[in-house]
Amino acid sequence: MATHRFELATELPFPAGVLWEWHTRPGALERLTPPWEPVRILERRGDLTRGTVVLEVPIGPIRRRWVARHLGGEEGVYFVDQQVEGPFARWVHTHRFEPVGPDRCRYVDQVEYELPFGAAGEMAAASVERRLTRSFRYRHATLAADLAGHQRMRAMGPLTVLVTGASGLVGQALTAFLSTGGHRVRRLGRGAPGPDDFRWNPAKGELDPAALAGVDAVVHLAGESIAGSRWSAVQKRRILESRVQGTALLAGRLAAIPDRPRVLLSASAVGVYGSRGDTALLETTPLHTGPDLMFVEQVGQAWEGATAAAEQAGIRTVPARIGLVLTPAGGG
Repeated sequence: MATHRFELATELPFPAGVLWEWHTRPGALERLTPPWEPVRILERRGDLTRGTVVLEVPIGPIRRRWVARHLGGEEGVYFVDQQVEGPFARWVHTHRFEPVGPDRCRYVDQVEYELPFGAAGEMAAASVERRLTRSFRYRHATLAADLAGHQRMRAMGPLTVLVTGASGLVGQALTAFLSTGGHRVRRLGRGAPGPDDFRWNPAKGELDPAALAGVDAVVHLAGESIAGSRWSAVQKRRILESRVQGTALLAGRLAAIPDRPRVLLSASAVGVYGSRGDTALLETTPLHTGPDLMFVEQVGQAWEGATAAAEQAGIRTVPARIGLVLTPAGGG
């Protein structure tokens, strides 16, 4: 059975210890997983030198478990994981962080692997090599961009950030990015609470007050999906009410606490401007008024207006007028 070797190295303007710390934080695996690879993380135990990760990965039309065990390493230098169950006959992945100066290092991924099914499996060797090259180039580019972003934010210090809609396309990417930067992320949603997960129910006016205690910033992304079904009268009401009720509840509760966050970033949409043809639109562009507003304009204006309590309480309030968000994992 042939042993294949893959390696990709990138020199980055950061010390090796910074890269190591990034990899130890929650969200690192999510950030490194290419969006075109529909991988599900089922379980994580331990750390980079003694731990186990269980994934579900696509293999053609089926999905299969991939269990990787961390075999050891040296803090700030390297760590190794090995497949103990999965699609390869053998897979050993070494992650290296090699200093090339006081503030630079080489980020090196080395993989030794063997393909399953003997000679038949070897027929796919070129395809596997191309897939690895594409995936690892993505990993290196993402790490470089994330570290640069975290460096720009370093002066603010570690923040505690509350995020609603954290399970959505934007929310998942944002929470992983923040946590790998050393920030503490709290999630506000309807699921079972965990150490950093808190519950709310906007329709009933319920919000766990512990979620708001000591937060530096709030990113509000929650709202009924606009792509989930046909825009019937009932669905339109859900779209509008989910945004207005949740935003008003959150803004009101933030305004009422003594230790308020520095900023509330509340999602909105470019639809708030309505149809303007080729007109260049700025944040200062006046919005339409009157009884003939399009539905998307009505939603956008009511959505942004629901933050009034926070703004009146002196919280810096920013409407994020988001357009179409598209990735290989989907859109929103």
